[in-house]
Amino acid sequence: MQNKINFYLIEYAINAILRQKSKSIFITVVFIMLTFLLTTVFFITTSLKYELHSTVDSLPEITIQNIKAGRHNNIDTAIVDELLLIEGVTDVVARVWGYYYFENGGVNFTLIGIDEFENQYKDSFKKISFKSDSSMIVGAGVYKVLEKSFYKNYFNFIKPDGSFKKITISGVFNSELELESNDMIVMSKENIREIFDIPENRATDIVIKVANPVEINTITSKIRLKYPFARVITKEDLKVSYQNIFDYKSGIFLAMFIISIFTFFMIIYDKSSGLSSEEKREIGILKAVGWKIDDILKEKFYEASIISIFSYIAGVILAFGFVFLLQAPLLRDIFVGYSQLKTTFTLPFVFDFQTLFLVFFLSVPIYLAATIIPSWRVATMEVDEVIR
Repeated sequence: MQNKINFYLIEYAINAILRQKSKSIFITVVFIMLTFLLTTVFFITTSLKYELHSTVDSLPEITIQNIKAGRHNNIDTAIVDELLLIEGVTDVVARVWGYYYFENGGVNFTLIGIDEFENQYKDSFKKISFKSDSSMIVGAGVYKVLEKSFYKNYFNFIKPDGSFKKITISGVFNSELELESNDMIVMSKENIREIFDIPENRATDIVIKVANPVEINTITSKIRLKYPFARVITKEDLKVSYQNIFDYKSGIFLAMFIISIFTFFMIIYDKSSGLSSEEKREIGILKAVGWKIDDILKEKFYEASIISIFSYIAGVILAFGFVFLLQAPLLRDIFVGYSQLKTTFTLPFVFDFQTLFLVFFLSVPIYLAATIIPSWRVATMEVDEVIR
């Protein structure tokens, strides 16, 4: 019977919180802000990492670029047949693509050329079918930008010689990976070559599919030896690059976290260093009227639990709404950049229980301990000594 929840103690704990309104509100606000900040950062990074890693996982195992004078240059398509002869290589595709700046919208579009009859290096391209030779499929973000500029059915691309290339919009590209497809325009390789003035025997880069992932490093070494001019990039290289970007930009949030955690631990230190004279007198009076030490500690536990758990839940709910409903304005830009050269996209909803548990154990148990320990010290003292 003694282990049952004492609702009278809970009622008293609530009244104790209400009696110290200003102090309780201050602690609750700081607690909520700390939980909100930590959870928001974790939600943003988890969503972006999921989207980026999913995008990288959908790419071929190896990408080959031609480097000339330290810069990326078009590569000769003649080496495609040579690469197919390397043991372990299952498919080789010469890609024709590039970035097209749309000045009126202030964004960069990613133009990708595919031929319907050839093997596609991405599963999302296998379902694409053009209505005509001069048509294209656009991403959802691209369509919104073009629609604002009154390009609902077609778009005029400006070629290097200043002339126009009219391409009709035959559909919107749908993909589970919005970060990948949002700024994408897919059309035939012939149209891409004309828009960017890429010769028939040249390509932007070459991608390779490998049957056995264990052989990637071996195949990469062979390619580097055979083609010294080439920059060979693997999936793992891209993942490491993304991780380095996140580690760098997470340092900006580290400063915000330190300020918040410092404020929180100042409150914890204030509570753990000793109770106020009013709180000590209250414990002394409770002991004088017959309360046991166990009852006092339970009441303090309920009091701290109400504040900490309420603040934790409120902070998580605010972070959830801020990130996934409002799309984390300002904070998201720290990771994706403030540049206008990227069409907007929606942060995917990724619910990570580890994040919630981590934030919980960084805050709630610490606050409970900082409340109960000094209360126990005072509760074990003699009544007359406490009241005096």
